[in-house]
Amino acid sequence: MNDAHARLSPALVETIAGLAAGTTSTLVVHPLDVIKTRLQIQRNTSSTPVNAFGILGTLLKNERPIQSLYRGLTPNLVGNASSWAIFFYFKSIIESQLLQFHNRMKPSAFLSQDGSTISSRRELSPADYFLASGISGTLITLSTNPIWVIKTRMLSSDKGSEGAYKSMWDGARHVFRTEGLRGFYRGTGISLVGNSHGAVQFAVYEPLKKAWRRYLASQHKGVENRGGEIEKLGNTATLVISGSAKIFAGTVTYPYQVIRSRLQTYQAEVRFGKGIRGVAATIWKEEGWRGFYRGLGTNVVRVLPATWVTFLVYENVRYYVPRLRG
Repeated sequence: MNDAHARLSPALVETIAGLAAGTTSTLVVHPLDVIKTRLQIQRNTSSTPVNAFGILGTLLKNERPIQSLYRGLTPNLVGNASSWAIFFYFKSIIESQLLQFHNRMKPSAFLSQDGSTISSRRELSPADYFLASGISGTLITLSTNPIWVIKTRMLSSDKGSEGAYKSMWDGARHVFRTEGLRGFYRGTGISLVGNSHGAVQFAVYEPLKKAWRRYLASQHKGVENRGGEIEKLGNTATLVISGSAKIFAGTVTYPYQVIRSRLQTYQAEVRFGKGIRGVAATIWKEEGWRGFYRGLGTNVVRVLPATWVTFLVYENVRYYVPRLRG
């Protein structure tokens, strides 16, 4: 064990990796987030449907196209970077506690039929990953929802337009002055439901990652070095596994994102209805089931690069950080 391992706990390494991953992915794909958000709040009531390319063209026609494409970057950056950092921190701790819970009885107390000692449990199940991610996501939602409210409103409006927030802090002051503390927690209920997205994603991602390592081991390519440390997950494997998990989770849970965006945008109750049921009923009445998947195509295009960047940075940082002084 080197000095870096002694100084950096697994939870701290996960936090650093999550912070780096969230920051990098947000900077790379923020323009797609702007387009996706505006698609989600569009009501399909006109004869001319709005699509991603139309919104992109409108953004590029502004006097400051780069500024338009990166509208609302500050809350998105703060929210994503802090969310990933805190998420991986709590996820690591909860997974450790779950493993301890499964091994709470001493293995020596149990013997198999042939008299040999049953070894302690070393891996978590998909249900454990689902639970750990769900609890972590709930903590993140409750602590960062105010940021997402401001972010959604900034991404859904052009700077200088009527009612648009000049900055993240201007938006925070306006929400507090006009809506009080409750305004910062608009859409919290649907966001909590949306934690199922991350829970499903990691319930798929972690088992797939372990299955891939077991496959490599069976092919005698070796996934453990002589010191017993797990080797770095290959970049290609990271792309395939993270992308597959994200697409599966995103498709299953996408409707909540549409409802959340409409709950959090400007004059939400007037435009879309009151509460989750009101918004869902309006979508169903005006657009049918397709309305719950508005922006899904753009979301897939957006989440794949974001997911690839996030997990490539995450897996590499969590591998190399403990070894920087090794």
